[in-house]
Amino acid sequence: MSSMRSKTFYLFGLLAALAVTLLSPFLAYREAQRRAYETEAELALAYARDVGHRTDEAARQAFVGIGRIKRAGLTDCTPEAQALMRRIDLSSTYLQAIGQVRDGVIVCSSIGSTRMPLGDRTFETAAGVRVYLHVPVDGMGPDSLLGLERDGYAVLIHSDLPVDTSGARSGISIAIFHMDQPANSPPAVARGAVSPHWRAHLRDQRAVTFVDDTHLVAIVRSTKSATVALAALPASQLHEREKANAWRLVPAGLAAGLAFAAAILLLARRQMSIAAALRYALRHDEFFVVYQPLVNLQTGRLVGAEALLRMRRGTGELIGPDLFIPIAEENGLVGKLTERLLSLIARDIGMFLSEHPDFHIAVNIAAADLHSENLPSMLDDFLARSHAGPRNLVIEITERAFVDPDLARRTIARLRERGIEVAIDDFGTGYSSLSQLESLDLDLLKIDRAFIQSIGTGAPTSQVVGYIIAMAQRIGLRMVAEGIETEEQASFMREHGVDVAQGWLFGRPMAFDALEREYLARQAEIAER
Repeated sequence: MSSMRSKTFYLFGLLAALAVTLLSPFLAYREAQRRAYETEAELALAYARDVGHRTDEAARQAFVGIGRIKRAGLTDCTPEAQALMRRIDLSSTYLQAIGQVRDGVIVCSSIGSTRMPLGDRTFETAAGVRVYLHVPVDGMGPDSLLGLERDGYAVLIHSDLPVDTSGARSGISIAIFHMDQPANSPPAVARGAVSPHWRAHLRDQRAVTFVDDTHLVAIVRSTKSATVALAALPASQLHEREKANAWRLVPAGLAAGLAFAAAILLLARRQMSIAAALRYALRHDEFFVVYQPLVNLQTGRLVGAEALLRMRRGTGELIGPDLFIPIAEENGLVGKLTERLLSLIARDIGMFLSEHPDFHIAVNIAAADLHSENLPSMLDDFLARSHAGPRNLVIEITERAFVDPDLARRTIARLRERGIEVAIDDFGTGYSSLSQLESLDLDLLKIDRAFIQSIGTGAPTSQVVGYIIAMAQRIGLRMVAEGIETEEQASFMREHGVDVAQGWLFGRPMAFDALEREYLARQAEIAER
């Protein structure tokens, strides 16, 4: 009897092991699909939220500008009215022009008295705003400009600005819909292939992701206006990630049986969400720093470097900051990343800064860092460990960190009291206005690469660079141009009084020992002149 029971138990165990062995590859493949979808959906949502923010900011600037003209009480196309229009235009980052409208024609504007028909592709929102989907302008491509008309005034916005999300992956489609557009009508603005039918998936939800035959789509509803932003990644990219995941999971299922059950849990944990991957990377030292040279445009001297945090998984996979920084912000991990970044820099540079007091390291911090009480002490600790002086360090803050200007002003004051200089990074892509910049007591302004790349192209955004430079010079800010890739761009910056530049023309991000060799080589070259 005992032998029979043993045989029965063994047979049951064998059948169970066989069942698990056969089932494990299927479960592993489904897990690979789920993880791939989560990762790609998070990425698509991040792009859609960025586009939504840009759309809301463009609309805000438009209606604030119209409101200023209305409150001024200036009517018709008087010189005073046009002068105010020009001031509004110059102080706005998204507006291409603002003007007075009669019967669908701008009769005068911030760019002159030339009459500009707004076109006939329009719809009207429930708030009484007439939207012109294609403003015909000579010399510009189709659908280049959008028009928003209210109370007899119209604002023109370049349609590329709201959808020009930074670091967009190849093949991504971006669109903006207005909820007052008829159902199944084309989007108000689009880049790439977009189906009007996708919008119906949102229903009454705040955000949604789904897969159709060709794309993984994310749609996000604005909390500030009746607009929705959409980002769609090619479904082929999702399938490629599924295959990559499956190649790691399924063979283990075929080889292991019952042991595979434990193995798949381990592998599944390795295929974690980006937020969990960040925590894992912090525990297992998967971060490193590269340094992009900062060059004085007048002398050619290498005067500093921007420290850029990078993440490399244990598998060798590199994850870019455009992906892990937003996730870190959402999960409260930014402070730990900043602390790790400063620790890695101190380890890399040794005594270099103490031996070269005119050289500085630029460090990016996020909004959460700016609002943290720990930031000044972290920086003090870094200076002590690296034996550096306050002038060896520049803190770069993006415009989006200035949502609470009073708190930002207090933190910046604490940094500047220590002798640490503060720069506003990626100017022109966030919230800041000229008056806000003047009140923050900054030292430097970094001109975003999006505006640099338009130099010499004839694009409407190419004129923005001149406005930014003139504004910075007027309020006494030194300037850094980022994203310089051609000698033409460098010459433009040099001729317009920009102090420092960075970009591939001067050097790609590199390890610190390579940066040190580059610094010494440039010093020797200059000494020989």
